[in-house]
Amino acid sequence: MTQYHKQDVRSFLADYRAEHPEDIITIDQPVLDDQDATALIWNLAERGRHPMLHLKDVSGAGSEVLCNIFASRDRIARLLGSTADRLHEAYQARANRPFTPEVLKEGPITEEIVSGDAVDLNALPMLKHFDTDRAKYITSGIIIGEHPETGAGNLSYHRAMIHSKNSLATSLHSRGHLWRLMNMAKEKGRPMPVAMVIGGHPLFMIAASARLAFGEDERDVAGGLMGEPLQVVRTPKHGIRVPAHAEIVLEGVLDPEAHVEEGPFGEFTGYSSDRSTNNLFTVETVMRRRNAILVSVAGGNSAEHLNLGRVPREAEVVEKLKARFPSITAVHYPSSGTHFHAYIAMNQTREGEARQVMLGLLGWDQYLKTVVVVDADVDITRDSEVLWALATHFQPHKDVVIIEGLPGNALDPSASGIGTTSRMGLDATRGPNFHGVRARISDEACARAAALLKSAG
Repeated sequence: MTQYHKQDVRSFLADYRAEHPEDIITIDQPVLDDQDATALIWNLAERGRHPMLHLKDVSGAGSEVLCNIFASRDRIARLLGSTADRLHEAYQARANRPFTPEVLKEGPITEEIVSGDAVDLNALPMLKHFDTDRAKYITSGIIIGEHPETGAGNLSYHRAMIHSKNSLATSLHSRGHLWRLMNMAKEKGRPMPVAMVIGGHPLFMIAASARLAFGEDERDVAGGLMGEPLQVVRTPKHGIRVPAHAEIVLEGVLDPEAHVEEGPFGEFTGYSSDRSTNNLFTVETVMRRRNAILVSVAGGNSAEHLNLGRVPREAEVVEKLKARFPSITAVHYPSSGTHFHAYIAMNQTREGEARQVMLGLLGWDQYLKTVVVVDADVDITRDSEVLWALATHFQPHKDVVIIEGLPGNALDPSASGIGTTSRMGLDATRGPNFHGVRARISDEACARAAALLKSAG
């Protein structure tokens, strides 16, 4: 058997298949590159299943496809050597112990390199995810930019479609640190060198979702999650440090002055979005492994798309909030709310504490529009439990906090044209004057019922 490095997605796939074969579906029959992967994921999700998919024969893609890796929180927790109920703590424990990357002279990503006129992006493996998408899209592309003076890197996800033989149309709609770096290049009148990684190890991909201060480097966090320095090589033209064991890397420049048509694309809101910064990424070099695998991320409001974006954010939120408010027992961003809702469970110790917690989180997380606070005995991983708490503990005339005119997310279809939003906190805790005892079934009766149902088949 071929031996792969532990920072290789192929090593992850082989090891995970050996340990959890029930959690991977391998499809050998031919499937189309036009929405079939998305349709499979949606069909499984409707049945409450979120396995990883390994598609061996995808017409038009020219490669095998691995997708739905992050659709299961149990699977993400296993990547971190933990369980879903300890996911936040496991992520923070590793992310808070970063490693500086180890620079290698070469690696598997340097097996095939083409540049200049030989670059033809039509040869890239890509999928069309939704019928409403403008074209095939790269959904797992992690763009790396480096500070021109310090070399500190920024990693972030940006959708991309082919614009020409050697260029991609992409959107920097987050207007985050990469946007800031590009504008620094614009002030100097030059394009910004970048690299796009397609198909890194899943822990590298999770690290790319981390929210760090400007000047901090997600590649260091990737090392922390892996428990060892991320092995990197430098791209041939611009010397950008990229994972040595990635499947595909595109090296080139973002032109701050060029604008090209891009979108619509099915975004995390569940809507097809044509909101875009319409940036042009000119590709000067393509680096890839032999027989490169396409690691794809399901678009739209898929569990994978939402989990990949929110797990690092959730983990950071939980750490910060619990440090300030020890009465908090759990924080959860439900899939039903895309990235716009959060639930908090807590043991409220004094009047008004739930309101203070809501205001803190609404002010801190730019994505959020609604925060619901409930008591610690409410299972916030279940929407039905939170709705029950709202129905039985909540009085609209006194338990609502609404704040207007705050910065919102550019992809929120309900937000204003300038991107502002209102935010709301709902206090669904019982409060000090609540009278009522929650009905419950004894453990003994539950055990008897389970035994009876088991014997009945």
